[in-house]
Amino acid sequence: MAPVAPLRVGVLVFDDFVLSNLAGPVDVLRIAQRIAELRDPKVGRLFETHVFALSGELAPCCSAGIALTGATAPHAEIDLLLVPGIMHSSPRQLIDRVLAMEGERALLLELAGRGVRIAATCAGTFLLGATGLLDGRRATTSWWLANAFQRQFPRVHLEADAMVIDEGPVLTSGAATAVLNLTLKLVAQVAGEAVAQQTARMMNVDAERQSQAPYVSLALMERPRSSLLERAEKIINQSLHRELGVAELATALATSERSLLRHFRAHFGVGPLEHIQRLRVERAKALLETTQLSFEEVCERVGYSDVSSFRKLFKRATTLTPADYRERFRLRA
Repeated sequence: MAPVAPLRVGVLVFDDFVLSNLAGPVDVLRIAQRIAELRDPKVGRLFETHVFALSGELAPCCSAGIALTGATAPHAEIDLLLVPGIMHSSPRQLIDRVLAMEGERALLLELAGRGVRIAATCAGTFLLGATGLLDGRRATTSWWLANAFQRQFPRVHLEADAMVIDEGPVLTSGAATAVLNLTLKLVAQVAGEAVAQQTARMMNVDAERQSQAPYVSLALMERPRSSLLERAEKIINQSLHRELGVAELATALATSERSLLRHFRAHFGVGPLEHIQRLRVERAKALLETTQLSFEEVCERVGYSDVSSFRKLFKRATTLTPADYRERFRLRA
């Protein structure tokens, strides 16, 4: 391999940052360096890592309460800055937190103005979103925060199922461990696909993960605060075994179809029929995880008589066939 300039990566830390989002990427880069050296002892240094905290916050505590004493105020020239996830108790608390992080937002804007690439992972994508650097660009975030992210940053083209999105100056990745896939992407850009693949194998990371869809659980996503939508979901869940139309649902809720459509699109980003399909897929996932029912029996339980049609819907929603989903996620004794 011909000598290349090292990729200089900084990680920005602050109180309540997710520790694995620091340790994981640093470990990936160091293991990739060792593998590259084994392949070619003359390869030279491919990666540098720096841990930064704003001046006056030289010992931030991670989400586990461990103080990090090795961080320094931003000083070194870097090529890319990574924003780790932020531990939070609710989407509202997370948004309030990032809006209060004026110093961190100013730093990201300053670095971006100097041509430094900015990457954010997990809930750290909210801090990047709050700078406006994602406006007009594609981005992803932790799947359970998708609704809150889209409402807060409507100018961002959110692709919530994506594991990693590289938009050149800015990169985003999904829930916690997606940062490993993001880092492997950086390894491939610097050291080549072979080194990235061997690093992934060394760390037991599935480098081919492209989607968060198989991991999505609607039960863990932000729930609607609207009493109308809470009642709507209750009715839908009680009726998943049969056909349920928008007109019937609106009548049961004593509202108009137009009003119901407006409420669903405002909170879920889709209409009632699309959300009903989501809930049918979610029920099917639970049955595949916890029972030995055949897929035909599962279809009956979720109100589908056309097995082939529901199989296609299931794969489109999860990126997996029902059989593959059961094999990966079934509860084992």
